[in-house]
Amino acid sequence: MSDRVAAPTPSNPLPAATQPQNQAQNVSSTSVTAQNVAAQQSDNVAHALAGAGGGLLSMAITYPLITLSTRAQVEKKKAQTGTLAAAKRIIDREGVLGLYAGLESALFGITVTNFVYYYWYEFSRAFFQRTTNKARLNTLESMAAGALAGSATVLLTNPIWVVNTRMTARAQQSNDPTLPSVEGDQAAVQKPKAPSTIATFMKIIREDGFLRLFAGVLPALVLVMNPILQYTIFEQLKQALEKRRKVTATDSFVMGALGKLAATSITYPYITVKARAHVASGEGSREGMTASLRRIVKEEGVSGLYGGIGPKVTQSVLTAAFLFALKDVLYDMTIKARRKLVQKA
Repeated sequence: MSDRVAAPTPSNPLPAATQPQNQAQNVSSTSVTAQNVAAQQSDNVAHALAGAGGGLLSMAITYPLITLSTRAQVEKKKAQTGTLAAAKRIIDREGVLGLYAGLESALFGITVTNFVYYYWYEFSRAFFQRTTNKARLNTLESMAAGALAGSATVLLTNPIWVVNTRMTARAQQSNDPTLPSVEGDQAAVQKPKAPSTIATFMKIIREDGFLRLFAGVLPALVLVMNPILQYTIFEQLKQALEKRRKVTATDSFVMGALGKLAATSITYPYITVKARAHVASGEGSREGMTASLRRIVKEEGVSGLYGGIGPKVTQSVLTAAFLFALKDVLYDMTIKARRKLVQKA
């Protein structure tokens, strides 16, 4: 057998002696790919942590507005009062802490929700970028990434928000038919003790069954378009601004507010339906989304779908504005901290 290396031919263009070199190149290419994947995963986690931290801080800042809007959403139209009057009655009945009912579950919920959402959004966005070989996504691609992230988030976190809505509304903790009520101010001298998150969770399972934790999933999935609209508007505004100058935290604050204002105004009727589904019991707990929409319109008029929209839009806009401003700052801090750890290692 000859030890000579075969000459290149059309059927064998590379000499046999180069095969080890090709294998080394393949190993090197695989190693680079693995490093890129690891870097992308690390970046996804950085975005997720920044989103979770930003969401937690912005939720804590604006939570009293969430309490007011949630209670207005689950009340009948005839019992609704003005925002300031509602806040005064809650404070008279439950003290200042009444405005923070359910804060514990809300902070946990927003942290988990934002972590899951931003992780899956960055994962989906990176997938579309690799598939299309484009550095930036267009509007439809951004919306598709948001839809994937939003759907995963809804299915994973819906039980948290059912518990939170029950704790915030606390409809069963008062002898009055609604919270806050117009009547019975004199009788409301004893402040009801707020139930814990675990106690509320166990009560729902004990009285309504485990599947009750997924009440309102359908309108929640419809509401996936809320963060899609919000984040798509934000991304498009950000990309347009980046062509002219560096985006600052103030820019992110304003663009986040504009995006959330548009998204919440469009999707608010479904927010109302979801809130009522979370606190419904008995026959009302089996009511479908379309039937609930029709019933509210029939009993309370179209305006019934927009109960509490004032504090809700204000809270949503402020929360989104703080979120995007804080998220960019926290993301930069996370990246810097990661680089320092790599340098020390």
